[in-house]
Amino acid sequence: MTSEIRPARAKPHRLKRMRQQGLKPLVLTGEGPVADAVLDCGWGRLLFAQTFETAEPLIEALRAEGPDRRDIAFYVRNPHVLLASAPQEVFLDPSHTYRLDLATYRAGRRQPRGFTVRRLTSELDAQAVNDIYAKRRMVQVPPDFFWSRRDDRTLTYFVAEDTTTGAVIGTVMGVNHVRAFRDPEGGSSLWCLAVDPQATQPGVGEALVRRLAEHFKTQGLAYMDLSVMHDNEQAIALYEKLGFRRVHFFGVKRKNPINEALFVGPSDDQDLNPYARIIVDEARRRGIHTEIIDAEGGLFRLNWGGRSVRCRESLSELTSAVALSICDDKRMTRRIVEAAGVRVPERIDAADPSALDAALERYGRLVVKPARGEQGQGVAVGLTTMSEVQTALQRARRICPEVLVEEQVEGEDLRLVVIDYKVVACALRRPPRVVGDGRSTLRALIEHQSRRRAAATGGESTIPVDAETERTLAEAGYRLEDVAPEGVEILVRKAANLHLGGTIHDVTEEVHPALIRAAIAAARAIDIPVTGIDLMVKSPREPDYAFIEANERPGLANHEPQPTAERFIDLLFPLSAPAAARIASRTDA
Repeated sequence: MTSEIRPARAKPHRLKRMRQQGLKPLVLTGEGPVADAVLDCGWGRLLFAQTFETAEPLIEALRAEGPDRRDIAFYVRNPHVLLASAPQEVFLDPSHTYRLDLATYRAGRRQPRGFTVRRLTSELDAQAVNDIYAKRRMVQVPPDFFWSRRDDRTLTYFVAEDTTTGAVIGTVMGVNHVRAFRDPEGGSSLWCLAVDPQATQPGVGEALVRRLAEHFKTQGLAYMDLSVMHDNEQAIALYEKLGFRRVHFFGVKRKNPINEALFVGPSDDQDLNPYARIIVDEARRRGIHTEIIDAEGGLFRLNWGGRSVRCRESLSELTSAVALSICDDKRMTRRIVEAAGVRVPERIDAADPSALDAALERYGRLVVKPARGEQGQGVAVGLTTMSEVQTALQRARRICPEVLVEEQVEGEDLRLVVIDYKVVACALRRPPRVVGDGRSTLRALIEHQSRRRAAATGGESTIPVDAETERTLAEAGYRLEDVAPEGVEILVRKAANLHLGGTIHDVTEEVHPALIRAAIAAARAIDIPVTGIDLMVKSPREPDYAFIEANERPGLANHEPQPTAERFIDLLFPLSAPAAARIASRTDA
């Protein structure tokens, strides 16, 4: 027996609107809806709960969840019944469901600026999507899954591509429900919307949502649903702006380590910053007991196998007070690493005006920074006049009475994370910048970019609007209230510090061996087991460099997907690592 399936059955007003717009409702002729419908999405499976007649087979399907996957039973209409069937195994996802009526949806008038939205077309695209998933702490997808499903009309992948660099900066996945299980309501859904936290262009997420909605609308589908965490206010505001309205369907998930934060309830680590949390999460994953001593300060204790170690983020009791004091005083750091054969920039006497004049003439640009301090406070880069140098010295002395003046070494800022005297992650740190859109003031663009950076880093990265920002803009010929031309990229600050809005770009696989040797030599000279070594380099693929500073408490969360937290826990508790990892570590050594 066959039946004709149309979207939005028994809703002729919706079909009428679609016909008025020249759209043909999607029609599939065949048997009725698929029973017990399950769709593999790579990161996990979607279980369409409305196709399951009873709770038992749906629970059994959830029990079949694969390792490191996240299955979702969606469109659960009676969650209390499902939860009662296996209360120890499943939980109610604390997310809202929103729906966009595609028959009434109107395409946006604003065109993407600085990026384009297109289909996922290559294996490189697939890897870039996984990189964004990793940065957003989402479950990654086997790369061959994307490619093997590239012609599958059930799943649709769009990516946003930076028009200047060609880099993928955002992604979204859509599911055609008619193709998936012959949905009689002609629905669709949006999943895995993710934007690179370091993308500078505004409106990437909105453009991806609109592109998917327009795609499904042209296919004659009736609506597009999505699931969003109840407290994700920024995303909810975007969806409501686009016309989504909340509907009362629910999601149920299996209790697994990936979902743990959603079902264990409030814990004592809610106030931990991302740098402490990534370590605590890794420790708990290995069964190491964690005790939060002071969440606001990132202080915690790890206990395993009779061993107890206190940590403040990546600073542990294994770092000596002497090593800490060396890193704290940038003047001493310079002397120690220079004696070990590591190249440092030339230092100029801050109290000698004639030496400063001579250095400006010789090098063209100078750097001023407090001898003590962190997070880029008081650092001024690219100083070209004596007036700028004197102003920078005054600001730096507010942070610390002793200051350093150095030649500015041209190039990019490279951070190398050294753990147990092995380099485990390398990343270029770039100063914050914005892209003009021809409408917004630079102040508005900076504030928008600052909000995005804060959201992506748990509030750790923001762009201050201060005298240094104004000076940097002035060098480019702009003021805060100016409107930059569309597509023009403008440097906002010259220092690349993450806490001041800088961005981080992983280059671990391409760093020149000479840079690796320099970082390890610096760490050994300081005698510090965990550190972030900052070098100024022409290119990560070239041997030329100059040492900038050593950080005794590097932010391990900034280097995902590199296994920084794993190597940190390996250092503290070597026997907690899987046997295969311990063997590989001995082989590398």
